[in-house]
Amino acid sequence: MGGFSLNHLVFLLEGVGWTVVLTALAFLLGSLAGFGVMLLRIARARWVRRLAFAYVQVIQGLPLLILLFCVYFGLGVIGVELSPLVAAAISLMVYCSAFLGEIWRGCVEAVPRTQGEAAECLALSRWQALVDVILPQAARIAVPPTVGFFVQVLKSTSLASVVGFVELTRASQLINNSIFQPFLVFGLAGALYFALCYPLSRWSRRLERKLHVGRRQPA
Repeated sequence: MGGFSLNHLVFLLEGVGWTVVLTALAFLLGSLAGFGVMLLRIARARWVRRLAFAYVQVIQGLPLLILLFCVYFGLGVIGVELSPLVAAAISLMVYCSAFLGEIWRGCVEAVPRTQGEAAECLALSRWQALVDVILPQAARIAVPPTVGFFVQVLKSTSLASVVGFVELTRASQLINNSIFQPFLVFGLAGALYFALCYPLSRWSRRLERKLHVGRRQPA
């Protein structure tokens, strides 16, 4: 049994790369789906809002690990074979859509109602009012919590290791299984996760201060 080598470090860094790829894929797809969930959550039809609410409640009530098992093993049972990367990306997309949809719905509803009423006075349609008046203001409120959630998604990609996807956590497990130096290997993995997440956390706090999100806007 040898010690930790340069090859092991390269393997860990490759795991970092796949962690970033999975995070970007999940967040991009989850953002698209989350925007749709947000639109459904603020729809005028009550049954649409209730349907979207039920979706959000179900997904938020499930552990991400269960979603992963359902997508990877569940779909495999009915003949839909997915690679670990695709299964993890789909699971994280569903997970992100529910949380981002709720985050963005809250941001839209935080915009003073008078802004929408003023848009109606200018004869803007509901969609025009949303796109031209409401969303630009909501986006300003949404940036810090969205960046904060992005950090959570990045750390959640470690669960993809249970379906065999070799990201940072799985790479650490494989290296530790060969050299059995858990403190060194998992310590390095933790340091790499910290190096990825800490700048994003700092950026989120800086944005929150810069955008004065905590200040109540005049109605």
